[in-house]
Amino acid sequence: MEQIKNKGWSVTMAGLGINLALGILYTWSIFKQSIKESVLAGDGVFNWDMASLNDPFAVCCLMFTVAMVFAGRLQDKLSPRITAIIGGVLTGAGLMLISQSNALSMWILGFGVLTGLGLGFGYASATPPAIKWFPASKTGLIAGLVVAGFGLASVYIAPLSNFLIAKFGLNQSMFIFGLAFLGVVCFLSTFLVNPPEGYVPGNSNALTGKTAPPPDAVNFSPGQMLQTAAFYRLWFMYFIGAGAALIIIGGVAGMAKQSMGDMAWVVVALMAVGNAGGRIVAGVISDKIGRTRTLMIMMSSQAVIIFSLLFIQETQAVLLVLAATLIGFNYGTNLSLFPSATKDYFGLKNFGMNYGLVFSAWGMGGLIFPRASQMIVAQTGTSEIVYILCAVLLVGSALMSLRTRAPEDVTHTEPVAVLGKMAVAYARAKRQPMDVYLGARHCI
Repeated sequence: MEQIKNKGWSVTMAGLGINLALGILYTWSIFKQSIKESVLAGDGVFNWDMASLNDPFAVCCLMFTVAMVFAGRLQDKLSPRITAIIGGVLTGAGLMLISQSNALSMWILGFGVLTGLGLGFGYASATPPAIKWFPASKTGLIAGLVVAGFGLASVYIAPLSNFLIAKFGLNQSMFIFGLAFLGVVCFLSTFLVNPPEGYVPGNSNALTGKTAPPPDAVNFSPGQMLQTAAFYRLWFMYFIGAGAALIIIGGVAGMAKQSMGDMAWVVVALMAVGNAGGRIVAGVISDKIGRTRTLMIMMSSQAVIIFSLLFIQETQAVLLVLAATLIGFNYGTNLSLFPSATKDYFGLKNFGMNYGLVFSAWGMGGLIFPRASQMIVAQTGTSEIVYILCAVLLVGSALMSLRTRAPEDVTHTEPVAVLGKMAVAYARAKRQPMDVYLGARHCI
């Protein structure tokens, strides 16, 4: 066996650093509050409709998801390094673009489309190469560590945003962030590398000498995964778990403004601490008790906390900070549990694209929930209906987790595989040419 250097920890730290830059998404509530104050003041700087305040954020979430599918495929087939560089360039370009305009359409294009795509490419490049260097018993831990950076980013971006906006204004602040993140992500991308073919993670740190996975390895193609009930259950739970929390994350600075004034960024930062902590803690716990049990605990507690917002006044700063931190914690668990479950259920071979498809639930949740909640609040003048709906949907997701199981076997559960075997049998019976047989065999 050929001994090789395990680069797992350097790849993990590079992925963590990339996500620390890309986590600017979770600081949207700071930018949104600045825009909202301009609209209410009627100073002519931002002439947006109040119901549209979340539109750049919502589009960003959607584009994030779209990019994850293609970026996952790219990093699987080509290189996580190239994927991360594309992410850094798009993120920087989007932020620098919105620094030149206050028009809603330009912010949707810059922050929503370009930055959203950049976040997706960068995020997709960080986790897959890291977990490929480690054994299955550490999947949750490593996934949690890498994605913790994305959640933790607001701890420094939130106060830095307040400082830059006060000193230079919102537009110039976006230019500074864009230029900085472009350089940081492109530099850290040089450390991202997949293990060589046949690498077996573990104490041996050795190559097996084989290029194919073991015969009992679970490796679903994207098409096979889409034909399993497990995929749709994971997708729905992710959609609810992410969407319900993103409503709070996207508006938490505004919620805290009345009681905390200019210190509202503290709530954003503490939510980020909870967000990052949830990713690591859930990863470790789920390695011990299983992904779906951890999901059930997380969804249930999130329902209780969001429902409790009905009884917390905006002037009750301590309770508001506590609730926001716990919501961030529970939300963060999604970002380590679902990639870990995707890897467990469907294998590593096509993990990048498979998780991109699962992650589309996050994007749809980010698109639909904030937009719908903003419309409800604009019509009713209160968030109470939004909190009740979110709590009910989260309870439903918790119940669904009890019925979520990994597919037992590719060849026995997938209609594609069954049809492939039938085609092979037919080709043999009819003595068809070998290329027909091979075509059918490829379907299996």
